[in-house]
Formats: sequence, C-alpha cells, structure tokens
Amino acid sequence: MLRFLFALFILVPLLELWLLIEVGSGIGGLSTIALCLLTAALGGFLIRYQGVSTLIDAQKRMAHGEAPVDHGFHGVMIALAGVLLFTPGFITDSIGFLLLVPQLRQLLINKALPAVQIPGSPNGPGQSRPHDPLVIEAEIVSEEKHHRP
Repeated sequence: MLRFLFALFILVPLLELWLLIEVGSGIGGLSTIALCLLTAALGGFLIRYQGVSTLIDAQKRMAHGEAPVDHGFHGVMIALAGVLLFTPGFITDSIGFLLLVPQLRQLLINKALPAVQIPGSPNGPGQSRPHDPLVIEAEIVSEEKHHRP
C-alpha cells in the first residue's frame, strides 16, 4: 500500500505537468491558466452547494430518528473532491468532478459499506432500522431507592 501511495505521489504530478504542457501548447498558456482557475471556481461553487445540501439532508434524517451514516461518507467524498478540484491540473479536476456526481458517490459508498461496519449504523451489528415494523423499541427504567445511612 505504501508503494502504491508513493507511486501515486510521484506519477500524478508528472502526468498533470505533462498534460498541462500539452494543453498549453495547443490552446496557449494564458488560456490553460484561465481554464484551471475556471475549474477551481466552478468546483468551489458545486462543493459548497452539495455540501450544504448533504448537511441539510443529514439533519432531516436525524430529526426522523435515522442515522445518517452514508451522509458522512458523502461529506468525505465531497471534501476529497474539493481538494482535487483546487489542485491545479486536469486529471485531478476530472476525478474531483466525478466525485461530485451523487450517483457515483452512492455507488462507491455501496461498495465500501459492506466492507466497513460502523458502530451505530442502521446496518451495524445489533442495530435495527427505526422504520422496521417488526421491531418494537423499548426503554427499561428502574427506580432505585437510595438510603442514606
């Protein structure tokens, strides 16, 4: 895993630099810089919109008694998309914009969730969904009398 991350750390910037040079030689240096700034600005707008939307949806779920576990994953992916979009380059921008597609994020979450058991999640061990008609939730309250000696 460490070798993979090291290779990624070396290869991605080299590929980004090569692609920036190729695009710059085709459309011009200033146009390439403007395009990088445009993708960063557009990405910032989309990240803000989707982040707020995800937060509001998570609050609605919590108000209905549901655990918004997948919203946490959506938030992490939106934050990763932000980092990628603000990193100069077309490869990272492409991956960042792909992470802003909600259906793709949901597909990635569905792939990741069976492998990761989150305590307190609706699908976690010993947890049930609040809307399950076969589950009756109850709370045991005991009164203990405290006597002072």
